[in-house]
Amino acid sequence: MSAGSWTRTLFVTVMATFALTSCSQQSAVGPAPVGTEAPVLVPGSPGAPGRTATPGERVGQTPQPTVASDVRFAEAMIPHHRQALEMTSLVDDRTTTPAIRLFARQIAAAQNPEIKTMTGWLAELGRTPPAEHEHGGPAAGYGMATEAEMNALRAAKGGAFDRLFLRLMTRHHEGAVKMAGEQLAAGRDQRMRLLAKDVYSGQSIEIARMRKVLDSLPA
Repeated sequence: MSAGSWTRTLFVTVMATFALTSCSQQSAVGPAPVGTEAPVLVPGSPGAPGRTATPGERVGQTPQPTVASDVRFAEAMIPHHRQALEMTSLVDDRTTTPAIRLFARQIAAAQNPEIKTMTGWLAELGRTPPAEHEHGGPAAGYGMATEAEMNALRAAKGGAFDRLFLRLMTRHHEGAVKMAGEQLAAGRDQRMRLLAKDVYSGQSIEIARMRKVLDSLPA
Protein backbone atom coordinates (compact mmCIF):
# COMPACT_ATOMS: atom_id res chain seq x y z
CA MET A 1 0.00 0.00 0.00
CA SER A 2 1.33 3.42 -0.93
CA ALA A 3 1.83 6.17 1.62
CA GLY A 4 -1.06 8.13 0.09
CA SER A 5 -3.48 5.19 0.24
CA TRP A 6 -2.49 4.42 3.84
CA THR A 7 -3.11 8.04 4.85
CA ARG A 8 -6.58 8.05 3.27
CA THR A 9 -7.49 4.76 4.98
CA LEU A 10 -6.39 6.10 8.37
CA PHE A 11 -8.44 9.30 7.86
CA VAL A 12 -11.61 7.32 6.97
CA THR A 13 -11.16 5.05 10.00
CA VAL A 14 -10.71 8.00 12.39
CA MET A 15 -13.77 9.83 11.01
CA ALA A 16 -15.94 6.70 11.25
CA THR A 17 -14.87 6.15 14.85
CA PHE A 18 -15.65 9.80 15.67
CA ALA A 19 -19.12 9.53 14.13
CA LEU A 20 -19.97 6.36 16.06
CA THR A 21 -18.75 7.90 19.31
CA SER A 22 -20.81 11.04 18.70
CA CYS A 23 -23.99 9.05 18.04
CA SER A 24 -23.41 6.94 21.14
CA GLN A 25 -22.96 10.00 23.32
CA GLN A 26 -26.09 11.65 21.91
CA SER A 27 -28.18 8.53 22.60
CA ALA A 28 -26.87 8.34 26.16
CA VAL A 29 -27.87 11.92 26.93
CA GLY A 30 -31.56 11.49 26.03
CA PRO A 31 -34.00 12.50 23.31
CA ALA A 32 -32.37 14.46 20.54
CA PRO A 33 -33.73 17.87 19.60
CA VAL A 34 -35.88 18.07 16.50
CA GLY A 35 -33.85 19.08 13.46
CA THR A 36 -34.88 20.72 10.23
CA GLU A 37 -35.20 17.53 8.16
CA ALA A 38 -38.42 15.44 8.21
CA PRO A 39 -41.25 16.92 10.33
CA VAL A 40 -41.95 15.30 13.71
CA LEU A 41 -45.60 15.08 14.81
CA VAL A 42 -46.48 15.59 18.48
CA PRO A 43 -49.86 14.14 19.63
CA GLY A 44 -52.41 16.70 20.77
CA SER A 45 -54.59 16.68 23.87
CA PRO A 46 -57.67 14.42 23.97
CA GLY A 47 -59.97 15.37 21.10
CA ALA A 48 -57.48 17.85 19.63
CA PRO A 49 -55.29 17.46 16.51
CA GLY A 50 -51.56 16.90 16.73
CA ARG A 51 -48.96 19.48 15.82
CA THR A 52 -45.56 19.62 14.16
CA ALA A 53 -42.62 19.93 16.56
CA THR A 54 -40.53 23.06 16.20
CA PRO A 55 -36.81 22.84 15.35
CA GLY A 56 -34.78 22.35 18.53
CA GLU A 57 -37.73 21.03 20.55
CA ARG A 58 -37.02 17.86 22.51
CA VAL A 59 -39.64 15.14 22.12
CA GLY A 60 -40.01 11.68 23.59
CA GLN A 61 -39.19 12.70 27.15
CA THR A 62 -39.83 10.14 29.87
CA PRO A 63 -43.40 10.74 31.18
CA GLN A 64 -43.94 11.89 34.75
CA PRO A 65 -44.98 9.12 37.16
CA THR A 66 -48.65 8.78 38.09
CA VAL A 67 -49.54 10.09 41.55
CA ALA A 68 -52.64 9.88 43.74
CA SER A 69 -53.91 13.26 42.53
CA ASP A 70 -54.11 11.93 38.96
CA VAL A 71 -56.24 8.99 40.06
CA ARG A 72 -58.52 11.15 42.22
CA PHE A 73 -59.05 13.51 39.30
CA ALA A 74 -60.17 10.75 36.93
CA GLU A 75 -62.32 9.00 39.52
CA ALA A 76 -64.09 12.28 40.38
CA MET A 77 -64.40 13.71 36.89
CA ILE A 78 -66.02 10.60 35.39
CA PRO A 79 -69.21 10.78 37.54
CA HIS A 80 -69.10 14.58 37.26
CA HIS A 81 -69.16 14.34 33.46
CA ARG A 82 -71.88 11.67 33.59
CA GLN A 83 -74.22 13.99 35.45
CA ALA A 84 -73.59 16.74 32.90
CA LEU A 85 -74.51 14.27 30.14
CA GLU A 86 -77.65 13.28 32.05
CA MET A 87 -78.62 16.96 32.17
CA THR A 88 -77.97 17.47 28.45
CA SER A 89 -80.04 14.37 27.61
CA LEU A 90 -83.11 16.19 28.93
CA VAL A 91 -82.77 19.15 26.58
CA ASP A 92 -84.40 17.99 23.33
CA ASP A 93 -87.71 17.02 24.96
CA ARG A 94 -88.00 20.11 27.13
CA THR A 95 -86.93 23.17 25.14
CA THR A 96 -86.73 24.49 21.60
CA THR A 97 -84.32 27.31 22.49
CA PRO A 98 -81.45 27.08 19.95
CA ALA A 99 -78.76 28.29 22.38
CA ILE A 100 -79.67 25.66 25.00
CA ARG A 101 -79.68 22.91 22.40
CA LEU A 102 -76.30 24.06 21.11
CA PHE A 103 -74.83 24.01 24.63
CA ALA A 104 -76.12 20.46 25.11
CA ARG A 105 -74.54 19.24 21.86
CA GLN A 106 -71.21 20.88 22.63
CA ILE A 107 -71.08 19.47 26.15
CA ALA A 108 -71.91 15.96 24.97
CA ALA A 109 -69.36 16.15 22.14
CA ALA A 110 -66.58 17.13 24.55
CA GLN A 111 -67.38 15.02 27.58
CA ASN A 112 -68.23 11.64 26.06
CA PRO A 113 -64.68 11.21 24.65
CA GLU A 114 -63.17 12.49 27.90
CA ILE A 115 -65.06 9.85 29.89
CA LYS A 116 -63.71 7.17 27.54
CA THR A 117 -60.17 8.51 27.94
CA MET A 118 -60.33 8.53 31.73
CA THR A 119 -62.05 5.14 31.91
CA GLY A 120 -59.39 3.55 29.71
CA TRP A 121 -56.60 5.25 31.64
CA LEU A 122 -57.91 3.89 34.96
CA ALA A 123 -58.21 0.41 33.42
CA GLU A 124 -54.55 0.59 32.40
CA LEU A 125 -53.73 1.16 36.07
CA GLY A 126 -55.84 -1.83 37.07
CA ARG A 127 -58.46 0.36 38.76
CA THR A 128 -62.20 -0.10 38.32
CA PRO A 129 -63.87 3.09 37.02
CA PRO A 130 -66.71 4.55 39.09
CA ALA A 131 -70.05 2.76 38.68
CA GLU A 132 -72.52 4.11 36.14
CA HIS A 133 -75.03 5.12 38.82
CA GLU A 134 -72.50 6.91 41.04
CA HIS A 135 -73.10 10.67 41.16
CA GLY A 136 -71.56 11.60 44.48
CA GLY A 137 -68.39 10.24 46.02
CA PRO A 138 -65.23 12.17 45.10
CA ALA A 139 -67.23 14.51 42.83
CA ALA A 140 -69.32 15.85 45.71
CA GLY A 141 -68.60 19.49 46.46
CA TYR A 142 -67.75 20.32 42.84
CA GLY A 143 -71.01 21.86 41.68
CA MET A 144 -72.95 18.60 41.39
CA ALA A 145 -76.73 18.94 41.23
CA THR A 146 -78.67 17.34 44.06
CA GLU A 147 -81.32 14.73 43.36
CA ALA A 148 -83.99 17.30 44.17
CA GLU A 149 -82.47 19.70 41.63
CA MET A 150 -82.31 16.96 39.00
CA ASN A 151 -85.97 16.11 39.64
CA ALA A 152 -86.89 19.78 39.24
CA LEU A 153 -84.98 19.90 35.95
CA ARG A 154 -86.78 16.78 34.72
CA ALA A 155 -90.12 18.36 35.54
CA ALA A 156 -89.43 21.77 33.96
CA LYS A 157 -90.40 22.83 30.44
CA GLY A 158 -89.75 25.76 28.13
CA GLY A 159 -88.36 28.93 29.69
CA ALA A 160 -88.36 27.47 33.20
CA PHE A 161 -86.22 24.59 31.96
CA ASP A 162 -83.85 26.95 30.15
CA ARG A 163 -83.19 29.06 33.24
CA LEU A 164 -82.76 26.08 35.58
CA PHE A 165 -80.55 24.22 33.10
CA LEU A 166 -78.23 27.21 32.69
CA ARG A 167 -77.99 27.86 36.42
CA LEU A 168 -77.27 24.22 37.26
CA MET A 169 -74.87 23.69 34.37
CA THR A 170 -72.95 26.90 35.11
CA ARG A 171 -72.42 25.80 38.70
CA HIS A 172 -71.54 22.31 37.47
CA HIS A 173 -68.92 23.74 35.09
CA GLU A 174 -67.48 25.92 37.87
CA GLY A 175 -66.95 22.75 39.89
CA ALA A 176 -65.21 21.07 36.97
CA VAL A 177 -62.92 24.07 36.49
CA LYS A 178 -62.03 23.94 40.18
CA MET A 179 -61.29 20.22 39.93
CA ALA A 180 -59.16 20.74 36.82
CA GLY A 181 -57.21 23.50 38.54
CA GLU A 182 -56.41 21.19 41.43
CA GLN A 183 -55.20 18.54 39.00
CA LEU A 184 -52.94 21.01 37.22
CA ALA A 185 -51.48 22.05 40.58
CA ALA A 186 -50.83 18.58 41.99
CA GLY A 187 -51.14 16.02 39.18
CA ARG A 188 -48.18 14.56 37.28
CA ASP A 189 -49.57 12.20 34.63
CA GLN A 190 -49.27 13.87 31.23
CA ARG A 191 -52.56 12.55 29.83
CA MET A 192 -54.56 13.64 32.87
CA ARG A 193 -52.88 17.05 32.88
CA LEU A 194 -53.68 17.57 29.19
CA LEU A 195 -57.29 16.57 29.81
CA ALA A 196 -57.47 18.93 32.80
CA LYS A 197 -56.20 21.77 30.62
CA ASP A 198 -58.95 21.05 28.10
CA VAL A 199 -61.59 21.00 30.83
CA TYR A 200 -60.28 24.19 32.40
CA SER A 201 -60.16 26.19 29.17
CA GLY A 202 -63.22 24.74 27.44
CA GLN A 203 -65.59 24.92 30.36
CA SER A 204 -64.40 28.39 31.38
CA ILE A 205 -65.44 29.60 27.93
CA GLU A 206 -68.81 27.83 28.21
CA ILE A 207 -69.44 29.38 31.63
CA ALA A 208 -69.11 32.86 30.17
CA ARG A 209 -71.42 32.01 27.28
CA MET A 210 -74.07 30.41 29.49
CA ARG A 211 -74.09 33.41 31.81
CA LYS A 212 -74.61 35.69 28.83
CA VAL A 213 -77.54 33.62 27.55
CA LEU A 214 -79.07 33.38 31.04
CA ASP A 215 -78.93 37.18 31.40
CA SER A 216 -80.77 37.53 28.08
CA LEU A 217 -83.68 35.26 29.04
CA PRO A 218 -86.94 36.76 30.31
CA ALA A 219 -87.43 36.38 34.05
